[in-house]
Amino acid sequence: MRVLITRPQPDAETTAARLRDMGHVPLVAPLLEIRLLVRADSLDITGFQAVLVTSANGARALSGATEQRNTLVFAVGVASAETARQAGFASVESADGDVRALKALVTERLDPGNGPLLHVSGSVTAGDLVGGLGQSGYVAEALQLYDTDTENTLPGTIEDGLRQGNIDAMLLYSPRTARTFVNLVNSAGIPELLNNINVFCLSNAVRDALGDAGFRSVHVAERPEQDRLLQLLQMTA
Repeated sequence: MRVLITRPQPDAETTAARLRDMGHVPLVAPLLEIRLLVRADSLDITGFQAVLVTSANGARALSGATEQRNTLVFAVGVASAETARQAGFASVESADGDVRALKALVTERLDPGNGPLLHVSGSVTAGDLVGGLGQSGYVAEALQLYDTDTENTLPGTIEDGLRQGNIDAMLLYSPRTARTFVNLVNSAGIPELLNNINVFCLSNAVRDALGDAGFRSVHVAERPEQDRLLQLLQMTA
């Protein structure tokens, strides 16, 4: 199966390698680019009882922003937790879910009296994690460590693939990428070509961001994890 990957690097190439191992042909065409906003190793996280990350990009940005590795990291899911561990953070826990699951994990494991929490993120976040924690009695603050630049026009590799019928399926990992893709296809004047593509979404929020775009089929992973998403792709291949 010829599978389009539009997520940012380096995650796009990691996914492409998984697809090759599964016998698929990946087409890598990122629609978003991650741009760090802080100077390397300039962030001091001393005094925070935990740092909260809601994406692998957030974990990656955190690792570049600070040399400190002993502060507890709470991650939204498997991918963000593994990214933090690979970056050398000594104590990492995963909520294995979404922002609501992360908030539940924090309230279950951490005492509000033991110190403030830091949520590091990009310019766009899902849900109000800091506000929700504040309502539960925690002192929490948000810090934007990275921004996301989006493509202004549909990349030629995607447009050519659509026009030539060389894309069988597409993986979507974030609502922003989903919206960007649909908007660029509409701007290119070729929305009717989407009816040849089966789309596999990491979550319901990603699916909802597609609106009424006319894909052949839309599938949602049982849990917001790449392993579940790829299993779903394999089941329908």
